[in-house]
Parts: sequence; structure tokens; C-alpha cells
Amino acid sequence: MITNEELILRCIQLAQKGKGSVSPNPLVGCVIVKNNGIIGEGYHSKYGDAHAEVNAIRSSAESVEGADVYVNLEPCNFFGKTPPCTDLLIEKDVRKVFVAMLDPNPRVNGSGVKKLREAGIEVEVGIMEHQARKLNESFIKFITKKIPFAALKVAQSFDGKIALSGRGKGRKNGKSKYITSKESLTKVHELRAEYDAVLVGAGTINADDPELTVRLVGGRSPIKIVIDGNLSSPAESKVFGSGRTILFHSSRMDKGAKKDLAKITALKERGVELFSMKGDPRGIIGLKDILQKLAALNIASVLVEGGASVFSQFIESKLADKLHLFIAPKILGCGLSFADDLELKDLSKAPVLKEVEISQLGSDCMVTGYF
Repeated sequence: MITNEELILRCIQLAQKGKGSVSPNPLVGCVIVKNNGIIGEGYHSKYGDAHAEVNAIRSSAESVEGADVYVNLEPCNFFGKTPPCTDLLIEKDVRKVFVAMLDPNPRVNGSGVKKLREAGIEVEVGIMEHQARKLNESFIKFITKKIPFAALKVAQSFDGKIALSGRGKGRKNGKSKYITSKESLTKVHELRAEYDAVLVGAGTINADDPELTVRLVGGRSPIKIVIDGNLSSPAESKVFGSGRTILFHSSRMDKGAKKDLAKITALKERGVELFSMKGDPRGIIGLKDILQKLAALNIASVLVEGGASVFSQFIESKLADKLHLFIAPKILGCGLSFADDLELKDLSKAPVLKEVEISQLGSDCMVTGYF
């Protein structure tokens, strides 16, 4: 006999099929059981389309009356782009609903469960809740804090360097392309396909001229975010060549030299969305302001891909939620570390990663953890 835990894990497995397609909605899967057998399954496959419960009921091989419904997130009870799932479950007269976690959305947050119970449907909450929360970590952060979930993606050598630097032996280029293996690069493209946006600073654009698209796997390319307070990145950079691109620059550049105004015009002509933000005298823009603006644009998750200054700012500002660290078995010697600009006054203030997981990717090692 299939256990409740196994059925919720199946919901999570189904929900993962919606990665990269449902944001800013949550990932949800649903399994329907009757007479100790699964009669229907479904998941939320695209933003604005039918929810998991609806698709599971549509797929059912027989009537769901008296059946048990398993879902990794509390059914919604309000009209959005689709009708409430609670009403459908009540209409279909299901017996019991097993819920992994309550919906953190204030519009739901327990009211969906309450409505089901008031209709005489049994509800059990909290099965595999930790796994369910990890699945929807981006949605939870976005809906409760009103800023995107931010994950740092770092590729470094075995001695902790993300790029060559100008320190020693005349190195000046700061190049960091392809430190890690093809397997790691493929994994990075998988991550890009899952996150709503990928974010870099101007230094990364100037040093590596990346495309920041998804090419090695299936899936859609993310929105590209560039933080360039002083408009130092060339308008002809690859990142501005295709797909939706957003650039944040310091408001003082709006009244800058003719060359700055010419670059703003050139970027707009390439389809880049420019946002003028208040910055300090150096042109540095507050990350919280940027993230709040991205949230207003319905961007719920961001994969931060560099460089050292941007990584350090995210960590120092306590705005980084997760770390994807790729380590290649290479020794670069003199170079930059990904947190070179992070200054700690004592060791007790050092950020400590939690829930650390380590895996092998070709010749590389991948470390994942939470701040």
C-alpha cells in the first residue's frame, strides 16, 4: 500500500514539471486516490492555466466522489486567473484532502483548509512539509517578503578563485570563463531555465561578454538583469542582443555627458529596459531597491552570476538566500575570490551555510547551501 508520504512526494515530483513555466505562481502537483489506487494525477503546467487539482480531476479514470486528494500546497479559495480549487473539490464531493503545507499567500493561508472542513471534507496538513517548502522556496520568499528569492551561482577553482586578477605577474584581464567542466556548465543552464531572471554586474559583462541564455538544455531563457550604475558596459555586448533585458543605472547618469546619453539611447534601441535608480557618489545602487523593483515586475527568483562585488553585496546585505558553488580541480594561484569585497570585523560574523549538500559533476564538485 502506498503511504501518505510517498503520495506527497509524488505530488512534488509532478510539481517540478512546472519549473520555469508557472512563476510567480507556486509549483503544485496533485494525486487522487480511490480504493487504494491512483486514479488521477496533475500539475500546474503554465502560469494562468488550470491548477494541479483541476488537471488531476480531468485525468481521473473514474469519478472522484469519495476519493482522497493529495496536494503539496493548500488548495486556493479565491478567484484569480482560474476559479477556486476548494469549490471544485467540494463540488466533486471528495472524502479527504492531504496537504503538505499551508499556502503562505495571505489571500489563502489556512482559509482554503477551513473552507474544505466547513464543507465536511476531512483535511490533514503537514505531511512532508520540509520538502514541500524547499520546492517552493522562491514563491515563499516572493509572496511573504515582496522581493525575489536570490541564489548565487559561483564557479571557482580548487583554491577558491573565480577569475585571474591584476595582483602579481602582470595579470590584468580578470577573465573567468569556463573555469568548470562541461557538466557544470550544463547544470548552470538548467538552473537558468528554472529561475525567472539571471543577474550580473557590469564587471562581468566587461570581462566575459556573456550571453546569459539557455542553450545546453531545453527550457526558456531567463530575463537578463544587468546592474551598471556608471553605464560602463558596451551597448554592443552580447547580453543585450536577444531576449528581455533590464539594466539598472544610477540616476546621475541621466544628466551625464553626451556619451552617457548616447549609450542610453543605443541601449533603448536594442530593446533594453532601463531603470534609473538612486545611487551613491560611486554609482552603486542599493540592492534592496533593485529587488523591490524586480518584485514589482513579477520576478520571483533571481540567479546571481557575478561578479565578486555583486556577490559580496548580496551576502553583506543579507539578501542572498542560497548558494550554488561549482568547484573545479584547478589551481589558478593569484586571482579573485567570489567574496573578495566582503569585509568582516571578526570571525563570529562570518556567514554560515545551512543544509549543505555536495554532489559530483564530471570532474567538478557542486556545493549547495542556504544562507
